[in-house]
Amino acid sequence: MARRPLLDFEKPLVELEEQIDQIRQLAKDSEVDVSQQLLQLETLATRRREEIFSSLSPAQKIQVARHPQRPSTLDYIQVITDEWFELHGDRRGSDDRALVGGVGRIGDQGVVLLGHQKGRDTRENVARNFGMASPGGYRKAMRLMDHADRFRLPIISFIDTPGAYAGVLAEEQGQGEAIAVNLREMFRLRVPIVATVIGEGGSGGALGIGVADRLLMFEHSVYTVASPEACASILWRDAAKAPVAAAALKITAQDLLQLGLIDRILPEPSGGNHWSPLQAGQTLKAAILEQLQELQALSETELRQGRYQKYRRMGRFLDASSPEGALTS
Repeated sequence: MARRPLLDFEKPLVELEEQIDQIRQLAKDSEVDVSQQLLQLETLATRRREEIFSSLSPAQKIQVARHPQRPSTLDYIQVITDEWFELHGDRRGSDDRALVGGVGRIGDQGVVLLGHQKGRDTRENVARNFGMASPGGYRKAMRLMDHADRFRLPIISFIDTPGAYAGVLAEEQGQGEAIAVNLREMFRLRVPIVATVIGEGGSGGALGIGVADRLLMFEHSVYTVASPEACASILWRDAAKAPVAAAALKITAQDLLQLGLIDRILPEPSGGNHWSPLQAGQTLKAAILEQLQELQALSETELRQGRYQKYRRMGRFLDASSPEGALTS
């Protein structure tokens, strides 16, 4: 069985994991009862993992958010839906594999689901452009959201991208315009929108499907205007200062909840979602159903007004230089 990739700060767990594997192998090859010893080591490993993951720095959270085995959009869709049909194409000659979507059913509730999709290995990552959507991907997303609006189906979106694709061809095809149209049009939709940052939420690429009535975020996900590496390169001309930039950017779920930019933090299993994808999926499903129940009690007018006011509040801050500490936009 292939070993799960370990992050740098997980290395103290390596020795324990090796001991656990050796004891399991011993139990297979002999009749010796090692259940007690195995239980003690597994308990110790769990406790150490909890200690490590309860005190991650912003730079370490980025490593978790980018973990190659972290559950993806399609993984979550398979867990939370009872039925799912993927839909393809933007009806303008493109079908971007970096952004997937379709119609599904959660229990008796019909929904439209869409999100960024990364790959599991190099080959799939290249095919899906590492989750960096092209203009066609955002136009496909908008087509699906219009479908949801027409048939009054709630929209569930999953954010997991380092950013929109910034290649020359994408610019020629109108990358900025495609994202801007989505930002504008999502405010007019008459159905509930629940978005979740499941991994890495990067810049306008994340915002293109991120205008929502409720914005949720997994505990070890990140949401940022620019990657820490890019920020460090711009400010200090040194990408090695990315950890400093990560702390300054306030990109963690805890920071963003305090700033009022997200609505709820979803807890992750000990060791992150890649350690227990099914548990993570059940947590996400319960949270989505809870949010949908609240939002579906609102009228269409209340939904749109609430969405508009939610984003209007995001640009406000207290001006410390003002004698009255005035609220400024």
